Amino acid sequence: MGMRISNKELKAFLAQLDGIIEVYKELHGGEEKRDWRTYEQRLALRIQAAAKNLAPLLKEAAIGVAHGRGNRHRLPPEQRALLVLLQRLFKLSNRNMASMLAFFSALSGVSVSYKTVERAYSDEATCLVLRNLFVLLLRKKGVRTAHASGDGTGYGLRVTEHYRTNPAKRNTKHKAYRYAFALMDLDTGMYVAYGTGVRSEHEAFHAAMALLARTGVALDSVRLDKYYSSRRKLGAFEGTVRAYLIPKKNATIKGSLRWKRMLRDLLDEPFSYLEQYFLRNNSESGFSADKRLCGWNVAQRRDDRVETALFCTGVWHNLMRLG
Repeated sequence: MGMRISNKELKAFLAQLDGIIEVYKELHGGEEKRDWRTYEQRLALRIQAAAKNLAPLLKEAAIGVAHGRGNRHRLPPEQRALLVLLQRLFKLSNRNMASMLAFFSALSGVSVSYKTVERAYSDEATCLVLRNLFVLLLRKKGVRTAHASGDGTGYGLRVTEHYRTNPAKRNTKHKAYRYAFALMDLDTGMYVAYGTGVRSEHEAFHAAMALLARTGVALDSVRLDKYYSSRRKLGAFEGTVRAYLIPKKNATIKGSLRWKRMLRDLLDEPFSYLEQYFLRNNSESGFSADKRLCGWNVAQRRDDRVETALFCTGVWHNLMRLG
């Protein structure tokens, strides 16, 4: 069929779309059961590889980053970045992390207080090293282009509240959660963009798009969940990026040629389109793995420190997939 499509045709199709999706899911069966023993073995190997690579990678990421002045910066930038990364991995409070530093050989002989740990999260040089490291990991892996999937999630600021079990509190006025958005390269499983937000997943989305521009990774295609299915969100990507979105019930044909082409693809070959769209499930699996590794909550309280802690989760995700 040609590119032409009417609002009447689109509205009739969208009225049937939920049923089409249910049929597609029935035909393609349920999720494959995970072999947890194999998963734990692979995770152990990934942690070993990450531990081996971390110090030299941080040293490279810190090249050109100023040390900083005064007693606030007793550690060089790469060690401050290592400090926050380890704390995120071990899920410790600031005081417990300060108490445990004596056991980390990378920081042996260095005595720091919990205030040093706190300040590292809001230190500009620390954040710069972490972002340099994120970009460096993608380059080491050889990720230049990506067929991507994207999704957002929430992290609790209190251990008594869980993002999935408190849906009524996931609004912009509630202070119990912070948000993250990640774009994953489907070939390598690495994040090519990662952003955080204080108020909403949309804020995290735009932060991730800003980082994507810095990584230099070119997207060939992108899959986003229904929360991001709008012409405006589609406009955040280059015109050559092929998009797989599920339009909302009130969607219209108004928009760019790419928007119309996407709708035409969905109407012409819905099952082929849905096969591509549901590759987005990889993003949900990625967040699940992240939360098992680094936890469902964040120990920090100040917004800038919370964002640094969440960004550490994205860095750990890529470190685990470097080897």
